[in-house]
Amino acid sequence: MSSCTPAGKNKSPAKGDLAWWQLSLIGIGCTIGTGYFLGSGIGVKITGPSIVLSFLLAALGTYIVFNVLAKMTAADPQTGSFCYYAGKAFGKWAAFSCGWNYWASNILIMGSQLTALSILSQFWFPHVPLWIFASGYAILSILVVLTGTKGFDKTENLFAVIKFAAILMFIVLAVAALAGILSSSKEPVVRSGLPPLFTGGISGFWASLTYAFYAYGGIEVIGLMAMQLKKKEDAPKSGTVMLICLAAVYVASLALAVLIVSADVFHENESPFVTALSAYNLPFFPHVFNGAIIIAGFSAMTASLFGVTNLLVILADDGDAPAFFSKKSRKLKDLPLPSLGLAVIGLIASIITALLLPGKIYEYITTAAGILLLYNWFFIVISSLKLLKQSVLMKIASWIGLGLIVFAVSGTLLDHEVRPGFYVSLLFVMIIAVVCLFMKKKWKVKKTAPKYF
Repeated sequence: MSSCTPAGKNKSPAKGDLAWWQLSLIGIGCTIGTGYFLGSGIGVKITGPSIVLSFLLAALGTYIVFNVLAKMTAADPQTGSFCYYAGKAFGKWAAFSCGWNYWASNILIMGSQLTALSILSQFWFPHVPLWIFASGYAILSILVVLTGTKGFDKTENLFAVIKFAAILMFIVLAVAALAGILSSSKEPVVRSGLPPLFTGGISGFWASLTYAFYAYGGIEVIGLMAMQLKKKEDAPKSGTVMLICLAAVYVASLALAVLIVSADVFHENESPFVTALSAYNLPFFPHVFNGAIIIAGFSAMTASLFGVTNLLVILADDGDAPAFFSKKSRKLKDLPLPSLGLAVIGLIASIITALLLPGKIYEYITTAAGILLLYNWFFIVISSLKLLKQSVLMKIASWIGLGLIVFAVSGTLLDHEVRPGFYVSLLFVMIIAVVCLFMKKKWKVKKTAPKYF
């Protein structure tokens, strides 16, 4: 994940050198992670084949959020992106809250990815405790960040290609399985007819929406990195292409998975795509695909670590975090060691939590991370309602987007297994709110920003 600059310092966008298609690829690379590869399995488990519909609705909601963000970016390009627009619409408290909420969501995303990596690694080493794997991956991630921006970019570009190739590999093999080209080592598992759509009932479908939205988490990268485009007006095109590609491969792969096997065989400890092809004579596939998922999760976790490390520096420079966190080490390529240290503490907390609660911790952390992300998306839409001159149709679309976000968040209350994740997200929000109230005393009252761009 990339970082954002909260409102407070009106920084002018620098001249960029990215083509629109390059930004689309970056967005795809930052988005695809274990939220899709592994988290979607939780969604399938609680709702069944209707997970495909969940992903379609989430794609619609994501597009609405992206569309208003792109319009705000085109009207008033700012490096702070959604944090800046929230501040312009509602004041300093909104920018502060969005910045820290985004930081917190990325900390949880790191914990989510870290736990998923450990679970996936137990595929080969089932008797090794989760916390040992978590420790190893955390150290590797820190080492990548220590290589600096150039090392990080090269690593992420390579990982992005591997992630997308893994999805395409599954789609090709799944089509071959349904066509009868692949032989099965067990009883035939291909269905003779369509499966029941809502095996988990309406409540299960409702609860699954959070996991669908979480898989699209990363669309805000388009807004954050739009300043690096050669042509800032190409931001909408970049996001649209990114969303079409993601929605196409997400929906196609999940539809194939639920057509091949029954929804009741999916579980949170194995990717639904590995489960779907487990009955076929493909001894290489579970190992290759599991390795690809681990790479995807490690990529997303390292991107989050890199992002929160730089974000905290910006928050500190803007007076929204202690100045200590803006200090950089000249010996280590100007790396902000205090900021990295705080992020590492978050990683350590995730390792300890994985040790104490190895059973359901992935579901809890994934749910909380997804909800915090949706809180920021909610702010993006309501900021646009205040700042943009919208047509009636666009306003209706914005309210539909808000409804889908609220629907997804509230759905977590219907499933007792994922409900604790909602409470975790509320805890983070309460902490940010308390700090915000304390900081409010120190902020100077500024003139109200103009209502429209």
